[in-house]
Amino acid sequence: MRPAAVNPASLPAPRGYSHGTLAGTTLHLGGQTALDADMKIVPGGIVEQFRQAFGNVLTTLRAVGGEPEDLVSITIYLTDIPDYQAHGKEIGKVWRELAGPVYPAMAGIGCTALWQPEALIEILGVAVIPEDRLVRPS
Repeated sequence: MRPAAVNPASLPAPRGYSHGTLAGTTLHLGGQTALDADMKIVPGGIVEQFRQAFGNVLTTLRAVGGEPEDLVSITIYLTDIPDYQAHGKEIGKVWRELAGPVYPAMAGIGCTALWQPEALIEILGVAVIPEDRLVRPS
């Protein structure tokens, strides 16, 4: 089966990329910043941006029947690592609220800038979805 784009209608319409690509039962989740439905980065700092960006990742995951426990890898790009570290407990609380106590392999990578100048964080990942829950895009 050929790889298929996964673009949930509730996320901003992609232009030149896909929110996810399903290859077999593996979902490659495209990088998500804290864009809301109006194509604006949510205000309020790193915790709020983490909530929106990770929520966008989970929206794409759930579009094909996936759940947070299906995540096998998450990469977080950050423009300010000390800010993220200073808010680690709050970010951990948001993670547990959205995904529960499941933690896949993770990496945090510092970078000088992201696509949207006001973005502080971008999250991408990989998930393996059990065949019995998998919903293939049409």
